[in-house]
Amino acid sequence: MGKVMIINGSPHIHGCTARALKEVEKMLLERNIETEWFQVGKESLRGCLACGYCHQENHKGCVLQDIVVEASKKFEEADGLLIGSPVYYASANGNLISFLDRLFYSSRFDKTMKVGACVVSARRAGNTATFDELNKYFSISNMPIATSQYWNMVHGNCVEEVEQDLEGLQTMRTLGKNMAFLIESISLGKEKYGLPSKEKRVSTNFIH
Repeated sequence: MGKVMIINGSPHIHGCTARALKEVEKMLLERNIETEWFQVGKESLRGCLACGYCHQENHKGCVLQDIVVEASKKFEEADGLLIGSPVYYASANGNLISFLDRLFYSSRFDKTMKVGACVVSARRAGNTATFDELNKYFSISNMPIATSQYWNMVHGNCVEEVEQDLEGLQTMRTLGKNMAFLIESISLGKEKYGLPSKEKRVSTNFIH
């Protein structure tokens, strides 16, 4: 039941971030939740051009026809989004941020009640700042955020060191179980109650 789109924001396909994501994925698969991976850490990605193309009435996604357009279609079909990133200067990988800015802004479908979760990987520090940065994409999009028994992070400078972070890996497994539970529960809730009603959007500027 359900499908999760997994985004690896690390340039290393089989690195520390991927190891953390795979630990979450194991728990999702145990609950028969399908997964699909997108490797974006090595993509040559531009940031948003602020051109407004994606907001035109007959738009076809982002004007930059790259992996973001493909990912947007998969995101619309998914019940959850799991994002992983290494920590660079207490922030996420720049390629990943460019990808997420354009993915969330250019995709016009309703993301309400799609479950969001992120994991971060660092040698030592900067994890919580990166964790907060990534969660903001979910919290502006009506997406419930899956949590764990600790902040979703692992430590290590290589996969072998991550394997020694037993608490971090346990945190990933708990996250996977909680994410699966949320997806299943929301699916049942939608069947019985539907999605929450929405007011007409109000935008307020304080510049006069």
